Amino acid sequence: MPTWTALTTLMGKPDAERLGAALEELDETPTGVGVFEVEDGSGLWEVGAYFTEAPDDTALMLLATAFGAKPFQVSQLPETDWVAHVRRELAPVEAGRFFVYGSHDADKVPDDKYPLLIEAAMAFGTGHHGTTLGCLRALDRLADTDFVAQRAVDIGCGTAVLAMGAAAIWPAPVLASDIDAQAVEVAEANLAANTMSDRVTVLEAAGFDHAGLAGPFDLIFANILKGPLIALAPDLSARLDKGGYAILSGILNEQANAVVEVYTQCGNSVVHRDVIGDWTTLTLQKKP
Repeated sequence: MPTWTALTTLMGKPDAERLGAALEELDETPTGVGVFEVEDGSGLWEVGAYFTEAPDDTALMLLATAFGAKPFQVSQLPETDWVAHVRRELAPVEAGRFFVYGSHDADKVPDDKYPLLIEAAMAFGTGHHGTTLGCLRALDRLADTDFVAQRAVDIGCGTAVLAMGAAAIWPAPVLASDIDAQAVEVAEANLAANTMSDRVTVLEAAGFDHAGLAGPFDLIFANILKGPLIALAPDLSARLDKGGYAILSGILNEQANAVVEVYTQCGNSVVHRDVIGDWTTLTLQKKP
């Protein structure tokens, strides 16, 4: 079935959310509507909708005008088997001692790596994005020291690849959490595929808002975005053991100093910065 997309941008969250709600009221109801902040510090928000039939250009023009948005850009997507496409395009990823792969590449797993199976159809966190890759590299560096995690947690876990990485190299149980129920299901499916269901426990939670996430932890992953990372800084730091490590990503390079400033004020120091493309991964340690 063909799919059409209609995308626009405008300033400010309130208007963007109202425009998203208005799109859902169109006579040609979209199959999905998304409202996302453009993470570049501009204050812009992107609003998009998906349709199974060509949307009404006039209706979209009126909505854009009413909410002060740029004209909608409408595109038709070709019919594609996206899972097959992703399988062709996504090669296995090596990040130090870790090898992230799909089942179609099971015959390529090296004997000297920790294999982490993530299917192409799964949610964010395949290891190809600079943020996930940066976190895996940071974990690999940490494992090269004499540090051994006793209680680790992956906040905003997505596929749970980071939680699985920690569980693969250290015997202690690991927690993983995500605000999205579907991501929790994906994480649990990945754990089962990697025979790690008894090693990693997945919780549905916003940040640390769950009784099971009270801590303390000596290793915390948070691969999310600048805004949520800054908002989480006090809670994350309070739950981090003295001398413990936090691996943070989802940070555009130009945003890194702002994140560092907030976490430094909360008693942490920068151990390492890793820049991959547009993205920075921070390894922090809480002061003893």
